[in-house]
Amino acid sequence: MNSTTSPEPASADRQPHWSFLRVWVSLRRWWAGAMVNTVEQDAVIARRREECALSSRYLFMTAMSAGIAVLGLLLSSPAVVIGAMLLSPLMDPIMGLGFALAIGDYRWMRQSAKSLAWGTAIAVGLCATIVFLSPLQDITSEIAARTRPNLFDLLIALFSALAGAYAMIRGREGTIVGVAIATALMPPLAVVGFGLATFNWTVFSGALLLYVTNFVTIALTVWAMARLYGFSAMQTGKQTRWQNFAIVVVFVALAVPLAFSLRQFAWEASAARQVKSELAAQFGSASRLSQPEIEFDTEPLRVSAFVWTTSIKADAETRAEDNLARALGTPVDIQLKQFLVRDEQSAEEAQLASAKAAEEQAALDRLNELSARLSIAAGVSEDDVLLDRQRRRALVRAQSLPGATLSTYAALERRIAATEPDWRIELVPPTATLPQIAYEGEEPDDAAREAIALAGWAAQRLGRPVAVSGPAEQAAAVRDMLAGQGAQASIGEDGGELRLTWADAES
Repeated sequence: MNSTTSPEPASADRQPHWSFLRVWVSLRRWWAGAMVNTVEQDAVIARRREECALSSRYLFMTAMSAGIAVLGLLLSSPAVVIGAMLLSPLMDPIMGLGFALAIGDYRWMRQSAKSLAWGTAIAVGLCATIVFLSPLQDITSEIAARTRPNLFDLLIALFSALAGAYAMIRGREGTIVGVAIATALMPPLAVVGFGLATFNWTVFSGALLLYVTNFVTIALTVWAMARLYGFSAMQTGKQTRWQNFAIVVVFVALAVPLAFSLRQFAWEASAARQVKSELAAQFGSASRLSQPEIEFDTEPLRVSAFVWTTSIKADAETRAEDNLARALGTPVDIQLKQFLVRDEQSAEEAQLASAKAAEEQAALDRLNELSARLSIAAGVSEDDVLLDRQRRRALVRAQSLPGATLSTYAALERRIAATEPDWRIELVPPTATLPQIAYEGEEPDDAAREAIALAGWAAQRLGRPVAVSGPAEQAAAVRDMLAGQGAQASIGEDGGELRLTWADAES
């Protein structure tokens, strides 16, 4: 009996393949209709081109951001460093590089690269000059944190760039402020200048690798997002494939050394745990051990620590060195300071007393840093800053700074308050003209609300009442909004334009 082969099994084998293709085609159609076609590509490209130009404003803001960054690093002040990140315009040409690469506009790419190169050179040169002339040339914690990039830094730049590119393409550019803080382009450049000025090539090369990692990752991620959203490249299929291959190679070239750096970090964390465990084992549970300080960059590896123990052990260092050398595979030099106590309770009390002293010193240092930041922001001496440690309240009356408006002082207060959430920061501005308010309709728009909020803040800080003049209905609405902020407000002259004045001003 002859058997025939039924076509159904072959058709069944092909069914999943065709189902996948249908799903893929449906997804592409949905993406094109719901996402790609809703993007105004010409408007996005026009904005990116304009902000990539090499202008006097770009160079000036880059220089100012660099100066602030290097001073913040030398003072080890995170708040000042964050301010430098917000001012830095380096993100614009890097974003421009990504979009230019996506559409194949090499003239725009050269323009963006030129702007980035000039900004980089000015930042490094200015920072190196400031450090060279500065009496402070120590490697602070803020500087050290930017000298050993690893794979996590690449991932931070990747995720931040995804958010930034999305914000640019979808018209939500307010997100770019957070991207500028997350990727931190200017601080690594300032550290590059520090390494150049101090001839410290370890610092120089580490910070340079971090900067290159950040800007290359951002540019290539923006390219990928732009292509995903349909920004077409004026290239052949072969050129596109070569471009994709080159970009993958660049990512791998960056990822390999950063992965090795991450591996080193992991080894150091494991080594620190082994060191602490070994030292604790040498003295037993009746002793108390401080957090060991380990210098991984030395040969042999150096360890120092304090021990409060009921019996001095002269050979503890030697035994611990031998055990750790075998466990870690590298020579170890241990320096222990042993303090003799009567019993376990005394050891614990001694350790707590030492920790409390260290904590109080750290709190005092933080207060001094807060006082210094407030004095700089207000343009006064540190003696003019009032710190109430019991109520956790800081007050300073600012001098009149050239070109500064009420919004400038309010922004300075918010910036410092953001770094001290447990403190009530009050920066009293000098008396200045209140912001003007203009809105149409029954409700004020966002700009008018911001102006009202600024006027209310100034009235509270200065303890002065505000008079609202203008159309009766609008004036009453503004007065109620000011009163809701806790400011004293009254109705002034009726009619005319809506305006705010100080109610107690001399006529």
